[in-house]
Amino acid sequence: MADIDKSETAHAAWLKEMEAASRAKQETFMNGIAARLRHPRMKEKPAHPYRGALDFWREFEWTEEERIARFADNWRSVGGHVARLSNADEVRDFIAGKAKELGARFVVRQNQAELDALGLEAALPDARISVWNSDPEEHWKARAAEADIGVVAADYAAAYTGSVTVLSAKDKGRSVSLLPTVLMIVIPIERLKTRLGEVLVNFDRAGREQLPAGIHFISGPSRSSDIENDLTIGVHGPGIVYALIVG
Repeated sequence: MADIDKSETAHAAWLKEMEAASRAKQETFMNGIAARLRHPRMKEKPAHPYRGALDFWREFEWTEEERIARFADNWRSVGGHVARLSNADEVRDFIAGKAKELGARFVVRQNQAELDALGLEAALPDARISVWNSDPEEHWKARAAEADIGVVAADYAAAYTGSVTVLSAKDKGRSVSLLPTVLMIVIPIERLKTRLGEVLVNFDRAGREQLPAGIHFISGPSRSSDIENDLTIGVHGPGIVYALIVG
């Protein structure tokens, strides 16, 4: 037992010695950084008088027409298309016109009341229109993957960043916005905000337990430069994306 106690004591002493050596190296390293920056070592955590966005930015707001114009400029700058429409009838006619122009045979859309009201089924009698999760026996990812056009309703949009937020839910599968060749995003004008912070604050208020399964920020068509920095469109999602601002 005495030998075991001595061994444990020696081991503890060795650990203490190693810790001291490690801390000494850490001090030398940090002192070296401070010397290169030409200021004394900071021993205490710096005070942060502001948390999050500053007051002037929280109050920053564009008019409705400014939001539309700035969003459209940002969206188009990355290859997206924008249409300004007055009502649901114009949205239906626009989508139906593009579908006929593209020769679309398969369309998949989210299962939402505002999209039900469009009446796409009547406007596109020659196309198969699938409503997400309306049939429990259907293979919905396969339907989305074969779709020529996907139609979703934006939950939010931010003009300053030119981005749209689409949330996932049982009737709002993310595959609808990720897999079709062409994506149509319906953006009710009241959901178009100036700043992205106006969107994110809603998730903070909801709390962690109430967050959706997916929060997707879309800023135009899919773009990737993963391979030798060669920009390619449509690799990881739709290559053609329309933002339809309504109201």
